[in-house]
Amino acid sequence: MAALQVANGVTVGIGSLPHRDLDAGIRFALEATAIPTVPSLPKRSPAEGIIVQAMLGIEGVTVGQYGAISVDLNRIDPIADVSTDLQHDAFAGFRRFLELAAVRHADPELGPIEAVKWQLVGPVTLGMALLRAGVPVHDAFDVSVRAVRSHVQHLLDAVEAALPGCRQLVFIDEPDMVDLTDAHFPIAPDTAIDLVSGALAAIESRGLSGLHVCGDADWPSLIAAGPQILSIPVGTSIVEAAGYLQQFLARGGIVAWGAVHTDGPISTTVERPWRQLTQLWCQLVERGCDQVLLRTQCIVTPECGLGMHSPSVAERVHRITAEVSRRVHDQATATRFVLGA
Repeated sequence: MAALQVANGVTVGIGSLPHRDLDAGIRFALEATAIPTVPSLPKRSPAEGIIVQAMLGIEGVTVGQYGAISVDLNRIDPIADVSTDLQHDAFAGFRRFLELAAVRHADPELGPIEAVKWQLVGPVTLGMALLRAGVPVHDAFDVSVRAVRSHVQHLLDAVEAALPGCRQLVFIDEPDMVDLTDAHFPIAPDTAIDLVSGALAAIESRGLSGLHVCGDADWPSLIAAGPQILSIPVGTSIVEAAGYLQQFLARGGIVAWGAVHTDGPISTTVERPWRQLTQLWCQLVERGCDQVLLRTQCIVTPECGLGMHSPSVAERVHRITAEVSRRVHDQATATRFVLGA
């Protein structure tokens, strides 16, 4: 599965940033994490919302300059080609990231960027958005699968062209999967898992696939979808799924721990996030998880996107994330040394 060069506590970003200035947001994203992360900047433009990005180019869907969406139900066609217009305002942050990253990538003093991470909304959440817009259920999810796979390939191509040789971590973002086991969810859990699994498979011939759900979810179902990297918020919901998590780790899976909470009171120091992470790891070890794998097959992230906060809060969250990362790396190194790994 995922190679360990991108683990051992390395930091990546999650989702949105709050910057209104395009270059300021992108320069921050290039420096804030060990693996630079393409952000969306919804305060700069509502067109950078994840649903708007994914709906762009779908036959029968019109996306306005500022992100307004209209759907012509008579033109929805599940087998129509989906285009990815990187010149649209919805991809302004993505486009500018690649422009500035390419300059840095070619700088002989800095050396090439080894890896970048980006994200795209997944087929379940996109399908739900189409369903809410009035598209019949089967068409909604057929369209969403085709759109996500098409966008993934176009964006993989764009990153590869701008940053040759750079490894890509691509997270499928599925916020609506928190409701997967709800009795009123419009598709069966097995169907949703299959949809996400197909999106992840579209990534894996060219990059590392990740799955992010912002909130407590049915973790066995997300693991069953087959991501190489699973994003999990630091909280107790994963403890009951410790056996599934250990199987995931034993297969080489990496966990992106959402170690710094982004809702409610924001931490001012590393102490509370670090205590919560280590206490969770102790609980998971008690349930059978391997302590070495927990520490070494590990990425550290904010819990969710920061688009609703301020740039100063984003800076603080990423500073604390970096400190958690440093402690994880030190602990992972010490654990391997003690155990002779």
